[in-house]
Amino acid sequence: MSSELLDAATKAAAWPFEEARKLVERVKRTGQQSVLFETGYGPSGLPHIGTFGEVARTTMVRHAFRVLTDDKIATRLLAFSDDMDGLRKVPDNVPNGDMLRAHLGKPLTRIPDPFGKFDSFAAHNNAMLRSFLDQFGFDYEFASSTEYYTSGRFDAALLHMLARYDAVQAIMLPSLREERASTYSPFLPVHPDTGVVMQVPLDAMDVTAGTISWTDPDTGKRFETPVTGGHVKLQWKPDWAMRWYALNVDYEMAGKDLIDSVKLSGNIVRALGGVAPEGFNYELFLDEKGQKISKSKGNGLTIDDWLTYASPESLALFMYQKPREAKRLHFDVIPLTVDEYLQFLAGYPRQDVKGRLGNPVWHIHAGEPPAPEMLRQAGDAGPGTAISFAMLLNLAAVANSEDRAVLWAFLRRYAPDVSPESHPRLDALVGYAVAYFRDFVRPAKTYRLPDEVERDALQKLDAMLAELGEGASAEDIQTGLYDVARPIPRYQDFKAKNATPERPGVSNEWFNMLYQVLLGEDRGPRFGSFAALYGVKETRALIAAALSGDLKASHEAFLAGRKG
Repeated sequence: MSSELLDAATKAAAWPFEEARKLVERVKRTGQQSVLFETGYGPSGLPHIGTFGEVARTTMVRHAFRVLTDDKIATRLLAFSDDMDGLRKVPDNVPNGDMLRAHLGKPLTRIPDPFGKFDSFAAHNNAMLRSFLDQFGFDYEFASSTEYYTSGRFDAALLHMLARYDAVQAIMLPSLREERASTYSPFLPVHPDTGVVMQVPLDAMDVTAGTISWTDPDTGKRFETPVTGGHVKLQWKPDWAMRWYALNVDYEMAGKDLIDSVKLSGNIVRALGGVAPEGFNYELFLDEKGQKISKSKGNGLTIDDWLTYASPESLALFMYQKPREAKRLHFDVIPLTVDEYLQFLAGYPRQDVKGRLGNPVWHIHAGEPPAPEMLRQAGDAGPGTAISFAMLLNLAAVANSEDRAVLWAFLRRYAPDVSPESHPRLDALVGYAVAYFRDFVRPAKTYRLPDEVERDALQKLDAMLAELGEGASAEDIQTGLYDVARPIPRYQDFKAKNATPERPGVSNEWFNMLYQVLLGEDRGPRFGSFAALYGVKETRALIAAALSGDLKASHEAFLAGRKG
C-alpha cells in the first residue's frame, strides 16, 4: 500500500475507518497478531436483508482495518449460526406450521425441515445463509452453534462459566423481572428423552464434576446433566458472552434493540476474565409502515426482492449509508439508491485519495471499484454520459415497453458502438429497470393535461427541438430548454445563482411540468440527456401526444384494462 493511502486512511472520517481505528488501538494494547470479526445469525427464520447488512458492514470495517494495519495483522470473519437455540414460535413465512408446532422447544438442528429439502430446519436455513453470503462474494467462515457445543469446542468455557456461576447470576438477575429471576439459570439442559431445551431452575451444581442437576416439571424425574458435550445450551445473553470469551472475538456489531444485551454480555465476559469485543449498535430497518423488519414475520423487503430490481452493489450502498439512523426499507427506495450508487461510481475517478476513502464505492468494492460505464455519441471526445436508473425507467415509460431490447435500441441509436457485451453492468441495469417499470412505475403513473400557459410552453419547446434537429447533443437540448422557459413569467427564478432582471434563472416548476405532463411522474432525469437519448423526433411526438390528450387517455385505458 502506498504511504499516501495509509496516511489518508489514518485521518479518514468514513465510519468504517472510525470503527477500524478502535481495533488498531486494541491491537496496540494487547500485541495480538490476529483479529476475529463475528456476525451472529438466529436461524429461526429465513435470512433477510438485515443479515446481509450486518455482514456487509462488518466486512467494510474489516477491510478498513486491513488498510490501517497494512495487512500485517491476520483477520477472519466468522458467521455464527445459533442453531442450537430452542424453537420458541413458528415463523409466519414457512410451510408446514403444524409440523413445526409439534417440535417447539427443540434445538433447530433437531427439527425436521418444513421445506423437505434438508436434514433439519437449521440445515435449511443455514444453507440459505451460506448461499446468499456466497452470492455476494463475502470472505467468511461459517460456524454452527450445535457443532461447537457438541464437538467440545466450548467445553472449557462452559466449565469456567459454571465455576463463575455466582458472578454471572449477579450480572443477570438484576436485569430480570422478579418472577423470572427466582427460577433463572444461565444453563439450559437439553432433555435426554424429549430433546427439548429446558427452561428450568437448577437443583444443584457440581463444579468439580462439571454437572448441573434439575427436575422435569412434568414427570418429577430428576436428572444430572454435564454442561459439556452439547448436553446444555446457555441462555442467549450468557451464550453470547461465552462465545466472545471462548473464541476471543474482537469485533461484533449489533442492532440498537440489543444495546442492553451487549452491555450485559460484555459484563459477563469481564466476569469470566475476558475482554468484550469492539463494535457499535446500528439502527433497525423499518418497513413501509414504520414497523421493525422481522425475519419471523417476513415483513419488509427480502434479499430476492431487492435483487429482482437492483444490483447487489446498490444494496451494499443502502447498508453503508448512515448505519446509526433508522431507515425505511421498501420498494420506493430502490431507484434512488441505484442512482446514488451510479453517481458515486461516476465521481470516483475524479477524486483524490482522501475523497476516494470517503466515497461509499471504495468501501463497497474493498478499495477497487470498477470503472463507470459511460455512453459516448459519435465524435464525442468528452467523458460521455452516465445512464441512470431513472433515465431507463423513463425510456421504458415513454416507449410503454417491458422489452429490454427496446431500451437497447434507444441506447444504440445514441451510441452506436455500445452493446450488452461492452457494457455488461448497463445491460443488467436495463433488466432491473424493465422489471421495476413493469411492477411499480407503469401502474403508478399519473398523466395530466397541460393548461394554456403550459401548452404554449410545450409548443415553443417543440419548435426549439425542430430547429436543433436529429442528433442534437444533450447539452444543446438542455441549453435550449432553459432558453424556452426563461421568458415565461411562471418559470422565472430571480433568486437563482447568477440570475439578473434581464436574464432570470429557470425554476424547478418548468421541469416538474415536463415530468408530469410528458412522463406521468413528479420527478425525472436531466431532460436534455433524456431527449438526446430518446431522440429529438420521438420527443417531439411525445409532446404532440401530450398536447392532444392521447398520452393521458392511453394510460387511463391501460389502467382500466389492468383492473379488468
